[in-house]
Amino acid sequence: MGGHAPQPEGGNPSPWIVRFAPLVAAGSRVLDLACGGGRHGRLFLQRGHPVTFVDRDLTGVADLRNSPDAALVEADLEAAPWPLPDRQFAAVVVTNYLWRPLFPALLAALAPQGILLYETFMRGNERFGKPSSPDFLLVPGELYERCRDCCDILAFEQGEDAVPKPGMRQRICAIKH
Repeated sequence: MGGHAPQPEGGNPSPWIVRFAPLVAAGSRVLDLACGGGRHGRLFLQRGHPVTFVDRDLTGVADLRNSPDAALVEADLEAAPWPLPDRQFAAVVVTNYLWRPLFPALLAALAPQGILLYETFMRGNERFGKPSSPDFLLVPGELYERCRDCCDILAFEQGEDAVPKPGMRQRICAIKH
């Protein structure tokens, strides 16, 4: 259980996700995986997208339970089968979470021409605090390598970052072939 990192204070959407959100086709379905408080799914709801929020604890998005455009799926992503078999999304958003065994299912959940927006911590982050276990830190270039055979990479960044707090991060925006 440990691929999660704490939500940044204020719960504002990541500038990376905000930057690429306009690429997601209007009104198309979005998956906010390991959603926590749902800061990114909420951004897409505000943009008119139906959003599926998935997490092992849905307390942070419980206020959305009656929203017609929000589907809440409680699932332990690390100990149970993939909770959305045969479902595809125009965008999959993952931030501050890494569980490597999910990559095949996550990429399969992307519809053709779907956008993957992924941002999480990488090696070197241990000097800034948690997460610090290599199990939950990407190696240099890992997101790029995992996506390059099935996606066109629109943008990729890695390295030290100060926003939302100092740390080592990787980010990718990719479109599935």
